Amino acid sequence: MMKIGRVIGNVVATQKVESLLGMKLLLVQPLDENLEKAGSPLIACDTVQAGSGDIVFYEGGREAALSFPNWFNPSDCAVMGIIDQVNLEQGGRTQ
Repeated sequence: MMKIGRVIGNVVATQKVESLLGMKLLLVQPLDENLEKAGSPLIACDTVQAGSGDIVFYEGGREAALSFPNWFNPSDCAVMGIIDQVNLEQGGRTQ
């Protein structure tokens, strides 16, 4: 199940396994359905050129690795899209 989060920073790693060379790493704060913090920040590989402050959807677990051309990589979390707008139907807010 895809999750939503907010990009809160970048992670710089000068040494990576070969399958992650050239991949940008982001620090993502998971969010709940009301766009409030939900858990601890995590590191995700960026597949869509997201930037700081962007609300994104991401996938965790083995499915995250499937978003790369080389499926044989150790990624456990990948940003798969940038969210333009969130509409909540039950009196929620729009962002």
